[in-house]
Amino acid sequence: MTPPVPTTTLNSGHSIPQLGLGVWQAENDETEKAVAHAIDEAGYRHIDTAAAYGNEEGVGRGLASSSVPREEIFLTTKLWNADQGHDSTLAAIDTSLGKLGVEYVDLYLVHWPLQDSERMKQTWSAMEKIAESGKARTIGVCNFEPHHLEVIRGDGEVVPAVDQIELHPHLPQQALRSFAAQHDIVIESWSPLGGTSNSGWGKASKPNTLLDDPILAAIAEKYEKSIAQVIIRWHLQNDLVVIPKSVHAERISQNIDVFDFALDDEDLMEIARLDDGERVGLHPDEMNLGAPD
Repeated sequence: MTPPVPTTTLNSGHSIPQLGLGVWQAENDETEKAVAHAIDEAGYRHIDTAAAYGNEEGVGRGLASSSVPREEIFLTTKLWNADQGHDSTLAAIDTSLGKLGVEYVDLYLVHWPLQDSERMKQTWSAMEKIAESGKARTIGVCNFEPHHLEVIRGDGEVVPAVDQIELHPHLPQQALRSFAAQHDIVIESWSPLGGTSNSGWGKASKPNTLLDDPILAAIAEKYEKSIAQVIIRWHLQNDLVVIPKSVHAERISQNIDVFDFALDDEDLMEIARLDDGERVGLHPDEMNLGAPD
């Protein structure tokens, strides 16, 4: 069994495992199997889904079929864009809890900031009520730039505990990470391996080149690890929370097998050379998909 995953303490007082399983683009049946394997066979205790993924039911079934008690699993889901607004946010958490088959989530995230500051404030007010109710033990956001975070920091009472953003060696997000650290916000990486082998969905996106990169290949050979394991280790050593996605049992187990080696300073300097600012998805200031009328 893989050693226990280190945890990071959030500003809510709760702790989040630093490595989890993402399930974006996975169907319900394969999600159910992936979650059950991740928990029972590979040792994961952190599962990340979203209303927009369409697989909350599969996650719930995977949790229910596993042998690990619910309270030992850190479960995240996200508010979709179409449900933003005060009352619709309050309704959306109940829908997600019903699909997941649980009484609470450990982390509830606003999926995108969208392009309406007033609606963002209303949404965050509802998120605070969800946290007060216990339906979410911790609340946070995804894809928020500093100027988005300042809107809710200035208007709300609760500072987001997490900002889940696109982050990988091509896009290390140093400025946003620095801002988050100043305000006790934990950064969580999505598309941590650089996206898929196909072109991503952002307008300037390109196919993933990280998994074939010669710099990373040389480091992987040095430690007798896969390139994916090297990238995951890079996230961990940068104090990031990382949620690589897979539905394949072998890869799920391999992705968490990263605690028997550490990258040295030379490795980290080499990986830093890969920073070219290329994104897999849209920049948050360009994203308004699904925004309520």
